[in-house]
Amino acid sequence: MATKTGAKYKKMTMSPKEYQTYAKNREPSRSIFGNCVRAFLVGGLICLLGQVIQDFFVYAFQMSKTEASNPTVAVLILISIVLTCLGVYDKIAQWAGAGTAVPVTGFANSMCSAALEHRSEGLVLGVGGNMFKLAGSVIVFGAVAAFFVGIVYMVLGVEGH
Repeated sequence: MATKTGAKYKKMTMSPKEYQTYAKNREPSRSIFGNCVRAFLVGGLICLLGQVIQDFFVYAFQMSKTEASNPTVAVLILISIVLTCLGVYDKIAQWAGAGTAVPVTGFANSMCSAALEHRSEGLVLGVGGNMFKLAGSVIVFGAVAAFFVGIVYMVLGVEGH
């Protein structure tokens, strides 16, 4: 962008290098150790909550641990979606960072956030179309990764249980 000063134009844009220096000087300092501790604590608490929920299903409904796995995941997803709708999950994520990216709850949060953000565009094109932008890439990556891990297992002769 240029502004006119008299008959001359003054250049108002920065080079990429100047911008990086400018941004770096204004970036808040972060404690890597503190971020790791917060992520560890919150991620661990989410996993602990999942274990408590699974134990509840095992003891209250006399399920095996395998049978209790599906309702446990469903409850964790439900909790994540409710907290996302109330705006609580995002505040926790802002404080905890990567600790909230525990696969089930983090994935549910990202899909719910996308759905909430695009709900004004309609159910199909807004919510449905944008909610699965993230989900599609994650599912494809997971399927491709599982395929290659399966090939490695097959080559190495490892048997699954």
